[in-house]
Amino acid sequence: MSIEKQEENQEMKRELGLLDATMLVVGSMIGSGIFIVSADITRNVGSAGWLIVIWLLTGVITLMAALSYGELSAMYPKAGGQYIYLKESYNKLIAFLYGWSFFMVIQTGTIAAVGVAFAKFAAYLYEPLGDQNVLYTLGNFKINAAQLVAIVTIVLLTWINSRGVKNGKIIQTLLTMIKILSLFGLILMGLFFAFRQGTWDSNWTDAFRAVKWDVGSQSLVSIGGATLFAGVISAMVGSLFSSDAWNNVTFIAGEIRNPKKNIGLSLLLGTMIVTLIYVSANVMYTAVLSMKEIAFAPADRVAVAASQYIFGAAGTIIIAVMIMISTFGCNNGLILSGARVYYTMAKDGLFFSPAAKLNKYEVPGWGLWAQCIWASALCLTGRYGDLLDYVIFVVLIFYILTIAGIFILRKKYPEAERPYKAFGYPVIPALYILAATVLSIALLYYKTSTCGWGLVLVLLGIPMFYLSQRKEPAKR
Repeated sequence: MSIEKQEENQEMKRELGLLDATMLVVGSMIGSGIFIVSADITRNVGSAGWLIVIWLLTGVITLMAALSYGELSAMYPKAGGQYIYLKESYNKLIAFLYGWSFFMVIQTGTIAAVGVAFAKFAAYLYEPLGDQNVLYTLGNFKINAAQLVAIVTIVLLTWINSRGVKNGKIIQTLLTMIKILSLFGLILMGLFFAFRQGTWDSNWTDAFRAVKWDVGSQSLVSIGGATLFAGVISAMVGSLFSSDAWNNVTFIAGEIRNPKKNIGLSLLLGTMIVTLIYVSANVMYTAVLSMKEIAFAPADRVAVAASQYIFGAAGTIIIAVMIMISTFGCNNGLILSGARVYYTMAKDGLFFSPAAKLNKYEVPGWGLWAQCIWASALCLTGRYGDLLDYVIFVVLIFYILTIAGIFILRKKYPEAERPYKAFGYPVIPALYILAATVLSIALLYYKTSTCGWGLVLVLLGIPMFYLSQRKEPAKR
């Protein structure tokens, strides 16, 4: 058989079961955010009640999206996930704009941000690995040790995943189980052994007072009306980023056993597990730390501040190791799943043609390394906060379009097989679209300097699409 014929007959192996799929959902969602972003949330909304409301609201929004996605994943159990759903609901242009944004910032930007977070906590164990250790300077451009550590981890995980889906599966399942057990252990230790009655009473007395923390004076300022709304919107950037990537399991549908059942179920189980962990962790923070200690934790490392009360002097090392495990596992899931989108795009002639081929380990190796190179380049920007704004705004745009696609597909293909139907249709999908639309418009208004560039990036994909149409589609 010719090499060309062998390439045509290559298929991805269905080696992932329900446990593996659920661990991918959980592992891709839990990275560094839960250990860090509660500080910024607290600065924006001030009180314990509002802190928990932000996390609960984020969990409900994420769960609504996951329940809606189940219908799409059951209808189209193929590699590519959201890209496929958008193509079937709308057209190739909309699907390409998603794929373009996915490669330019959604997936690669998230990989870069998580990689930088890994490096920052590695510096706890060995200080020279931190971002204060500048290795090279050219004008305003600087390369520090933390950026190089982030790049090394991305390259290592890409190499592991390029050698077969089984390798990535083993790492993902093992590290995700470790991080779940570690987080639950941290939460229980905090609630039962480091609980501070005076701190808890202080935090939860008048817990829903509308306030924010003034960074300069580190004092509370009363807010209300539009200012409160702006604070909630700004606060949700971090919680939404921490709860994103739940849909990564849909990208590897071609490698999941019984995908019509297992993808939807893994989305439900995974998002519920993560929401429970996130809300519980923040309840624990309010039992161990004052709201001021949460808001102004050094370098926003809330979990480190809490662990020092829980574990004493060893707390910093314990939490640093936990976060390194968490972020390493998170990036493994992101890297594993991301290249499957480029593979499917290339099959449609909308990405570089080499990405449409599987390597000898039957995974899209070219796409994995292309993703690795661009994510590594984004690490060199070193702008973690800006990456969060870019990613969340762009992600919300395409989540809205994707879930609106459920309504479109119900009209276009009313007789199509739907092994699973969106829970609460049409109310829950409509509520998600409404909530996400309000959030995205508010983000564009309040964070124009970053979200505006995210919108520009999406629109730049339009001329790129028409340029790509000049090429012949890759052979199937």
